[in-house]
This record gives sequence, C-alpha cells and structure tokens, in this order.
Amino acid sequence: MSRETIKADLAVIGAGAAGLVTSAGAAMLGRKVVLFEAGEMGGDCLNYGCVPSKVILTAAHKAHEIREAHRWGIEAGEPVIDFAKVRDTITAAIAAIEPNDSQERFEGLGVRVIREFARFEGERTVGSDSVEVTAKRIVIASGTRARIPAIAGIKDIPYLTNETVWSLQALPEHLMILGAGPIGMELGQAFRRLGSEVTIVEAGVPLARLDPDHAALAIDSLKADGVAFKIGAKADGVSKDESGAITLALEGGETLRGSHLLVAVGRAPIFDGLDLDKAGIETNAFGVVTDDKLRTTNKRVYAAGDIAGKGALTHLAGWHGSVIVRNLYFGVPTQQSSQPVPQTVYTDPPLASVGLSEAAAREQFGDNITISSFGFDENDRAIAEGDTRGGVKIVVGKGGKLLGAHAAGARADDILQIAQGVMASGGTVRDLTSPVPAYPTRGEVFKRAAGKYYEPTVFGPFARTWSAILTAFH
Repeated sequence: MSRETIKADLAVIGAGAAGLVTSAGAAMLGRKVVLFEAGEMGGDCLNYGCVPSKVILTAAHKAHEIREAHRWGIEAGEPVIDFAKVRDTITAAIAAIEPNDSQERFEGLGVRVIREFARFEGERTVGSDSVEVTAKRIVIASGTRARIPAIAGIKDIPYLTNETVWSLQALPEHLMILGAGPIGMELGQAFRRLGSEVTIVEAGVPLARLDPDHAALAIDSLKADGVAFKIGAKADGVSKDESGAITLALEGGETLRGSHLLVAVGRAPIFDGLDLDKAGIETNAFGVVTDDKLRTTNKRVYAAGDIAGKGALTHLAGWHGSVIVRNLYFGVPTQQSSQPVPQTVYTDPPLASVGLSEAAAREQFGDNITISSFGFDENDRAIAEGDTRGGVKIVVGKGGKLLGAHAAGARADDILQIAQGVMASGGTVRDLTSPVPAYPTRGEVFKRAAGKYYEPTVFGPFARTWSAILTAFH
C-alpha cells in the first residue's frame, strides 16, 4: 500500500504535554504541523500520572480528614471506602480534562493528527504506516515510562506501575512499593489512607532531591499514617505463590509478603522503534542528548519533555514546548534553563522546591550564602487551622539574589509560587519583603523568612544608633 507524502513546517512525535504545547503554538502561528501519537492523547500526565494521582490523593486526604475530625469536636467515625466510586472519580476527572488534549481540538487548530507510531527515515523525514512526512523541523516528545529494575523473577509476576495501578478493581490488601520517590511516596500514602497496608522499600534516600528536613517531614507523616519503610534495603528477588501472594526478597535475607507490588524506581526514556540513528541523533541514559535550546545532534531536530533528559515534570515539558516555539517562530533566543522550574511532591504535607538546595548552593558558592527560615508554627493561619507542620527556607546569595526557595506544609505547592515569581523576574530577597499579604494567610511565611534575613541589618547596632539620633532631633 502506498503511503501519503506530506511536506510540513513541523513534525512532532508524541502528544504529551511537550508535544501538545509545541504543536498548538506552531499551528496557531499558521505553520503546517503533523503530530504523531499511537497511544492516548494527553500522554502520561493526563492518563496515568498527574491527573489520576491527584484524584486518588484527594480521596485519601478526605478520608484522613474524617478520621481527624474529632480534633475539632466533630465525631464522624471511621470512613467507609467505596473504591469503585474512587475509581469513578478518577475516570470523571480524566474525561473532564480530556477535550483540551483531544484529537478534535488539535485538528480544529489546524494540526494533522496521525494516530500511528512514527519513526525516522532520514535526517528530515519521519514516517508511519500510512504517511511519510518531510519537515523543516522535527520535535521528539516520546516521553518516558516506568523503569523496571533487573530483579530476579520480576518478569514472572504481575507487578504494577504508574500506568497499570489505575486498573485495580479493589484496594490491595498489602501494597509493597519499590522506590520512595514522588510516585512511591504519594501513592503509598494514598493507598494507606484508603485502607491498604503499605510497605515502601528504598535502597537509597527517600525523596533525595528535596530539602532533607522537608523530606523527613513527609516520611514522618507517612509513618504516622501507618506506612512501613525499609530504607537502605535493596530488592534481591520476587516471586508469586499459588495463592497469588507476592514475596519480595531483600538483600540480607529478609522477606516481605504482600498482595501487590508497585514498581516506582524511576523513569526510562522511550526510544522504541524511533530509529534515531537514521537521523544522526545521539542518546544517553537520560534521553536524547540536547543543548540548552533543546536541539539534538541533528540541528533540525529538537527534543522536548521527559525525553530531553532535563527532568521529568509536566510543567517542565510544557515550558520546553514554549522554548521551541519561541526559538523557531518568534526569533526570541530562549534557553530551557532560563526560568526556574519547581518540583513538588503532593504528599500530606506537600513539599515544593525551586532553584538551588542549601547543599548545592554551598557546593557552588561556599560560605557566600545565607539561609533564612520561617516555620508554620509561628504562622497564625497555620495555628488556627491546627496544622503547624513545616515551613519555608530561602537560600540567598551575594547581593540578596534569591538562589533557591523551599516549602513544606499545607498548601506549600501553591505558596512556593510567591518566591518562584520573584526568582523568575530576577528579583532579590528584598522583593519578598515588599508586598503586603492578607492576614491571616499561610503565604505570609515567605515575607517573614525574608524579614528574618534582614533583621541583623534593620535592627542591628547601626540601625539602633541611627534611630536614637533621629529621635533626638525630632
């Protein structure tokens, strides 16, 4: 069967966040765009990641609030969990968001959507079963999938990943989780609060990329919920018996027995069938090799999102799409590293971070940094709400430059944007002191942290002397 031949301005492989942002931006500027997607429109985030996980977390948090209602003089008893209804809410949320990512919407924007696998057939050519596209520019946005560790026996058991966990028809009796990263921690807490026994196995440090003090807060919270941890433990083998129970063997001889196993030990780039070598595109363990403008070793080809090897975050993928559109169609030279990109873990309490950690800042600048912190235990809104866990930490460099900001506690994921906005505009710690926040709000904490940074100057010996002089003459 002969294939249709298409000439386009832009060909995009993958309809996740990065591919959709790039395709929409180019099409709205009148460019001829062809988008390939063999799976679900919306990619991992809509179908298996951000959206379903936040729904199940919400259900779990509500169950927890019912259990804790007695603290406020409200007796509600133990909540009854209807897991089928929880699954229905997940499906409904995906369905509500789906139209924004749908084939129909993008075709309405002028994008030619091909629901087939694509592969490179040359430096400027990609093809599928039915079409061959020669494009001026090509964007690879094929994403990542759960990395499956080389553990003896794992191929012989029905393990779960962030994709397949949503197919569960009933709550696991005992969910064992490999990995204490964001996925493992979020889903571990969610399933525990919904009624499953949960054990998390982590060979290294839980939430290693987050501020250690804040990570410890999340770990303590999960432990308080009843989640069991095996930290510093490495899985050695896994098997399933005739009853369907799964046994996880750890190095050193310890074994764990559960009903289900969720693998959440990181992500692996998806190169399957792309034939990148035919386009002269280099890869590494993290994804496609790219420069700071997201160009690959083939200068006509870009990579965006998880596959670009710069991080696996949906909002980062969307930013990548914007970077490519700016560079190609606005003539605005933009580097993907030019904006601070936050990372967030949606446990209870949530953790959020942007910019340099304290450790990274000290490694880069030595003692030429200042750390200023403010806890929610001194925030009146947090006290009124009865949840004073956590606080914020800012990392300040020379001239008051805001190098990093970190938050842990209720609504930390939203509050962080106060500091992130200052960083994005190139502001300093002084800019955090200027706004007048509403009282009482949790958002006051960043202003208070910035105020503590200036206390030695504003209320120090020189200021006290100057104040005395002004008082004498007025």
